[in-house]
Amino acid sequence: MNTTVNLNDVFRGSAARAAGYVTEAELRGPRFRRLFQDVYAPAHLPVTHELRCRGAALIVPKQAVLTGRSAATVLGVELAKPYDPVEFVVPEQYRFGPIQGIHVRRTAIRTTESRPWNGIRIARPWRAALDLILRLSPRTYSWVRRLRIAVPDVDAFIRAGLVTPQRLRCALRGRRNRGIRLARAALSMIDPRAESLPESELRVVLKSGGFEPIPQYPIMKNGREVARLDLVLPETKTAIEYDGKWHRKRKQARLDKARRKKLMGEGWYFVIVTAEKLAGDYTKILREVREAQSLWKDSDSSRMLRVFSARDASSSSGG
Repeated sequence: MNTTVNLNDVFRGSAARAAGYVTEAELRGPRFRRLFQDVYAPAHLPVTHELRCRGAALIVPKQAVLTGRSAATVLGVELAKPYDPVEFVVPEQYRFGPIQGIHVRRTAIRTTESRPWNGIRIARPWRAALDLILRLSPRTYSWVRRLRIAVPDVDAFIRAGLVTPQRLRCALRGRRNRGIRLARAALSMIDPRAESLPESELRVVLKSGGFEPIPQYPIMKNGREVARLDLVLPETKTAIEYDGKWHRKRKQARLDKARRKKLMGEGWYFVIVTAEKLAGDYTKILREVREAQSLWKDSDSSRMLRVFSARDASSSSGG
């Protein structure tokens, strides 16, 4: 364990008291903020997840490896909020915790899968990405729910350029970690073209219903892109779009409405998914998509009938 005392950064309270830098009363006062048991930081420092990771590094075993959403956030992909649990893995022979605010998973991890960081170790990007999936075992959630959590995280990690899908697939070969089946299923669904975590999650929902949506689908006219749709089932001209908070602003809502109205005039059908709808019963989304497809098929049949009727009329007049 790291016992270096620096009162301008994270430090162990017991070490600071032993060195005579502070008293117990001062630690409880307004000058410092408690991050974990026996871990403090100056009160003026903003609490970020990285700050809490560095604080946790002071009290975990030196064999502990920072990974998952915590490692991703330290590496620049902000998947963890400031007060989310700090995630570690330790080799199976070590036991540590529990400590509130720190999540430790015991699993096989080789030294080559991590590097030194703040007195402990941090997972290399491909291992951190793999742990974004493996962290979801044992089964706390259903299969679909776990995929809805894992796939968006990995999409974001890949989109940041920290690892490639090919590297992750290589990392899976021959592994027997708990949750490996989930990891293989998740990697079969990754697609970094999605531009946000909710878009990735929505894609997983659609794939779980048997659909194969194309993300960030361009609408072209005269060789120029005139619109881009979040997710598309092109065979039925069905667009599924996620409208987050940004789309609720008056100007953006007006632009969205105009864009969609124009495309609907060209035969497109839209299913709009809000944050509330995505957080609810996902089967309702699948039902809406199927209904939109049915409308397209009905309208397509009507168009065909009109064409055939026109042909018959033309043939009759010609006879």
